[in-house]
Amino acid sequence: MRGMKIRRGKAGGFADDVAAMRRYARSLTRDRDDADDVVQDALLRAIERQATYQEGRDRRRWLLAIVHNVFVSGTRREAAEARRNDRFAETQVAQSDASQEHHARLGEIARNFAALPEHHRAVLHLTAIEGLSYQECADVLGVPVGTIMSRIARARAALRQQDERQAEPALRIVGGRDGSRTE
Repeated sequence: MRGMKIRRGKAGGFADDVAAMRRYARSLTRDRDDADDVVQDALLRAIERQATYQEGRDRRRWLLAIVHNVFVSGTRREAAEARRNDRFAETQVAQSDASQEHHARLGEIARNFAALPEHHRAVLHLTAIEGLSYQECADVLGVPVGTIMSRIARARAALRQQDERQAEPALRIVGGRDGSRTE
């Protein structure tokens, strides 16, 4: 953090502050990769907002507060996206006039589609719903046709994988008879 006249934290160096940030982020996220993302975002935010640092304040506490705020913002963003995905799935299913089982299946498909990353949803929507060719889709998104093809393949694979996970039976028969045995 060039140009910042920041008092060192209790442990001393900046590397110790980053280590503390990583420990705190890991305790918040409970995932090493997510924690590293939070720390990276927090460091970027600290650099961008270094003018807000108050001279004489403990640097480590300032950085840990940024880690906390980045984590909370990310959690809120994920919750909002989940709510949007659920509302999207509900509107897609509500527009159909289907039997109860078919209605439930459409709900699963819509939720799975909504859970896809944005770039996968975009190519599937443009090609499958809007009927654009791969080339037209590539022109709309400003990417090569090969990128469209690979995104569609990945999106379809992700939908199949989600579908297979949901197809696993939730109940199993333990002991007793299941009615399929003949005597």
